[in-house]
Amino acid sequence: MKKLGRFLGLLLIVVALTVTLGTLVPRPLWRAAAANPATRHILVLKNPIHTDIAIPVDDRVRQRFHFLVEAGIPADSPEVRYIVFGWGGRAFYLETPTWSELRAVPVMKALTLDASVMHVDVAGAIVEPHPDVAGFDIGEERFAALLDFIDASFQRDVEGPIRVPDAAYSRFDGFYEANGHFNALVGCNTWTAAALRTAGLRTGWWNPLPVSLGLSMRLYN
Repeated sequence: MKKLGRFLGLLLIVVALTVTLGTLVPRPLWRAAAANPATRHILVLKNPIHTDIAIPVDDRVRQRFHFLVEAGIPADSPEVRYIVFGWGGRAFYLETPTWSELRAVPVMKALTLDASVMHVDVAGAIVEPHPDVAGFDIGEERFAALLDFIDASFQRDVEGPIRVPDAAYSRFDGFYEANGHFNALVGCNTWTAAALRTAGLRTGWWNPLPVSLGLSMRLYN
């Protein structure tokens, strides 16, 4: 028992050190020169375990993600100001709409290996400042790269992005099959971090949790 206790204690120290270094070591190490004036304002939305990216809607964005409207997600509604994208583990996302429905199997898949899905929602005006909202200004070139990154995360067949049937939290959102596999090391928040780096922002080297991602974004942007 003493050996097990020492091992678990050492493991916790290693995990804590890794998360700390992953937060404090920036990625990329050096700030890149701004390619264009910052004309686009994107948002990062968070809860205790998950982050999403909210993209401001205009005709160009609606056209890029036209398949959402065709699937019944009202991205073309006049009231919609943002399309909200998140990547995550298939079992946890689909089988845990609320904390009260948390079960062992989705948690185990999230900690080991799971397929991934994209969750897409729409939103009206989002209040800033807010503890769960972080806004960042980027240029047009970086904004286009961010849209490319998000679009490439959708798994496709000959007809386009693959909608997960009968999967939604409300009548305004939906799920799509995604590229990549989800696990405890490469999760929803590391996807968000990678997307933000594509947009020219700096994150920590490894950000598995919203709190570490948020801290690194405040430090380096």
